[in-house]
Amino acid sequence: MEDVSLLAVLGLGLALGIKHALEPDHVIAVSTSAAKSRKVLQSAMTGIYWGIGHTLTMFVFGMAVILMQEQIPETWAQSLEALVGVMLILVGATTFLSYKKSSSKQEGRGYKTSVFMGIVHGLAGSAALVLLTLSSVESAAEGAAFIFIFGAGTIVGMLLFTTVIGLPFVLTTKKWTMNKGLTQAAGIISAVYGVYYLSSIYFG
Repeated sequence: MEDVSLLAVLGLGLALGIKHALEPDHVIAVSTSAAKSRKVLQSAMTGIYWGIGHTLTMFVFGMAVILMQEQIPETWAQSLEALVGVMLILVGATTFLSYKKSSSKQEGRGYKTSVFMGIVHGLAGSAALVLLTLSSVESAAEGAAFIFIFGAGTIVGMLLFTTVIGLPFVLTTKKWTMNKGLTQAAGIISAVYGVYYLSSIYFG
């Protein structure tokens, strides 16, 4: 029965991870990277790299907190959330201002940006994940498994999303004006949402 219970908890972690990947700030941020895609595979890889950065950070940071049996101070959690807003503004502005036709070097930078965004989101979400993990498992080992499965869910969710969201950009690769408009629109949305995100933290 304990094995069945643990499997149920891990299944819950996978489902929650997929759902977590599709939160608005995640979706908007990674859209700026997917906007630079010229192939469907490239768009899909954007989501995978985001998920890797997100999962590694959550695992390391989350397990450290669980093993030390410490709570993340509210001021720390708020500051990490604010960092997400700043990141959204920066990547949005960069996407809007630096539109260029694709190159292999830009592709590599795009993946690095996706990993960076995943790391920032992982830091910001660690406080809530630790609370969720502690309420769902009975040991540090089970906690590690839960966070790992949760992270796998975020990778799957973001992989599916970036594959879909990248299609308009892939299909307009040879239509420079349209592609530029879509890309810059993604940048504007990210920057505006970043401002809203920050205001909701400090004035909401």
